[in-house]
Amino acid sequence: MENNANPTIAVLFFIRKSKLLKDGTASVCMRITVDGHRVEVMLRRSVNPNRWSQTKECATGADAASKELNHFIEISRAKVFKIYRQMELEEVRITAREIAARFSGRGEAANIKTLVEVYADHNRQVHSLVGIDYAQVTADKFDTSLLRLKEYLKAQYRADDIPLSNVDGVFVRQFDLFLKTQCGCHHNSAIKHLKNLKKVVRIAMANDRMRKDPFVGMQFREQETNVEFLTRQELDRLITAQFKVSQHAQVRDIFIFCCYTGLAFADVKTLKPEHLVQDANGSLWIRKRRQKTGVMCNIPLIAPALALIEKYKDHPTCQINGVVLPVFSNICMNNYLRDIARICGIIKPLTCHVARHTCATVVLLANKMSLENVAKILGHKNVKMTQRYAKVLDISIMNDMAAVAEAFR
Repeated sequence: MENNANPTIAVLFFIRKSKLLKDGTASVCMRITVDGHRVEVMLRRSVNPNRWSQTKECATGADAASKELNHFIEISRAKVFKIYRQMELEEVRITAREIAARFSGRGEAANIKTLVEVYADHNRQVHSLVGIDYAQVTADKFDTSLLRLKEYLKAQYRADDIPLSNVDGVFVRQFDLFLKTQCGCHHNSAIKHLKNLKKVVRIAMANDRMRKDPFVGMQFREQETNVEFLTRQELDRLITAQFKVSQHAQVRDIFIFCCYTGLAFADVKTLKPEHLVQDANGSLWIRKRRQKTGVMCNIPLIAPALALIEKYKDHPTCQINGVVLPVFSNICMNNYLRDIARICGIIKPLTCHVARHTCATVVLLANKMSLENVAKILGHKNVKMTQRYAKVLDISIMNDMAAVAEAFR
């Protein structure tokens, strides 16, 4: 550690009465003193000597110019102490000369990059590439990760930002702990925030802004999650249910449509007539790139799904927004789905994503569709992603076991 232990600092503002400017005003100066060593900085401000109080270190006039000067002096004082605290965090030797250099935008600090600064710059670039290389949902997730990082810096370091050189293995592990204990993140959610941070760190290292990789030796293993899906009986119960509230029926229909097509919430909400394509046999398909991955979905529409499209084609929301179905916001959808589950006696927590799992398992795989074709419908980049949806159903076990039973009859 190069930092001098507990250096004392003092900041003084004064005017040069001995060298007045041509207009008769005196230049305002700032003196920074650290452990008895001092450096003076010209502030490029001047004041009438008769309107300056050295005791109060400020202008005494009531005019706008005096008020502006006093405000500038306070900002300058605050900036000096902020630089002082920043150098403490960097654990470098604190000198009056270096503080003055940093105040003027020179010195060693000129090339020092900070974590939040680099992270925010990365996020701005991601937002500029939305619709080209990234989906909006991805950009939003990076923003959320940066927000969690800022909360961590406030809680752990009482700072808005820290130099990239201070990001080490301890920093990363403590951030992981903060996410799980203070932010209430589950293991997989914390992993995603850490992976986003790792991407930013990797870019910083590629640009020679960091020397050591703080993630060395760390492996991120997501825990297997057991996302619920509806059984065929539960799905039938939902389809035939009668609702007194029209919004419940509308949300149920959107959910069922997702069960028939495997569309995620973001994709069904942005589904437009131009995404409906007729093949040579006259059958209607959905051909749409996924919002999340950009992978093309190829989904043949079965009769019940076509009936739902026909049902809502004249709905005001569809007419105004040019969409196929009148989809509420994700929060509203999930709130209504909770009501629907209670009304239908379904104890599983219903969300928009449950419909996607239900499509993969009960609608497609249970009816003997190949994993490769399920992957094409769901818009997965590879079959490995689809295997997470391929839940083993009791009915499929019984079907396979029937052949075994026959062999030993």
